[in-house]
This record gives sequence, C-alpha cells and structure tokens, in this order.
Amino acid sequence: MKTKLIIVVATAGAISTALLVGTSARADSHKAGEHKDDHKEHAKDAHDHADAHDHDSIPGPNGGKVLHEVDPHVELLVTKDRKIQITILDEDGKAAAPGKQDIFVVCGNRSAPTRMKFEKGETAFLSDKALPAGINIPAVVRIKMEPGDKTQTIRLNLNLEDCPTCEFKEYACVCDHSGDGDEDTHEKEKE
Repeated sequence: MKTKLIIVVATAGAISTALLVGTSARADSHKAGEHKDDHKEHAKDAHDHADAHDHDSIPGPNGGKVLHEVDPHVELLVTKDRKIQITILDEDGKAAAPGKQDIFVVCGNRSAPTRMKFEKGETAFLSDKALPAGINIPAVVRIKMEPGDKTQTIRLNLNLEDCPTCEFKEYACVCDHSGDGDEDTHEKEKE
C-alpha cells in the first residue's frame, strides 16, 4: 500500500514539475521582436510594457475604466446622460482615433436586458441608449477590434456610486479597495 502511495505522489510531483518547466520554457522561448507573431492569442497572459505598472491603478483619459482585456486597450466611460462611451487607447494610454471596431453591450436585468449598439464619433464610440435605472448595473461588453478578429467578451459591474477617496465613480475607481469585502477600507484611506 505504501508503495502505491509513493508512486502516486512521485508521479504527481513529476507532472507538476513538467508543467512548471514547460510553462517557463514557453515564456522564455523567444524575445520581443524575434518573430512577426502579434501575440493576440496570449496577449492577456503575457502582456508586458517597457515600464512595469499596476493596470488597476491607471485611470482612463476621460475618467473611465480601462479595459485591459482587449488590445489595444479601451476606456469605458458612463456619461452624464448614462450612455456608454468607448474610447480606443494608444500605447501611452491616450485617446486614439476610432477605427473599424465593432462594439455591443448588454446590461441590466437578465429578464429585460438593455441592448446597446454604438455609433462611431470623431474621438470615441457612443451607445445608442442610456443605461437602465439603478446604481449597480451588470454589463457584458463585446468588442471586435478588427473585422475577422475574434470578439472579446468582458463582464463587469458598473457601480455608479462616487468613490469617497478618489475622483472617479466606483466602476472606474483607482483606489486599492477593489471589492476585497472590507467596507471600512474607504474610511481607512481617508485618514
């Protein structure tokens, strides 16, 4: 019985080691610029900038939430009239001219969802409808960056309350309290 247990433990250890070594080898198997692969299939996992930064602490240029799930990144902003504005960002996080992106948002109550289409403007895309009533609105954002690209789906909750410690709404907040369940975090940050 002990022999079988030792074999099982040894096998599990060998598999874990192989997975770790294989992952490390894959990540180091090339240097930036060595090939023409655009990295879209693993950009989310291997995303790297020349200067290290915490994605969650970077506000959008208009005060909205930066969605890092797509490349190039986009900013989602809820306007004063409760419409959604999507701004395409360049590598420096500044607004770039909208291109051929296809954007669709479904939000609100599942039994009566609000479906939004987007009109391309000079500097951003703007939804054709306003958000449904409420302060916490679940949303699914679907973005296709170029025709022929795979559609990226991003699920998020649009909390429209003001953050008491920064200048942004909670959905775009750059404070370090991102849903950790500690209701007193804002109070501690104020002190």
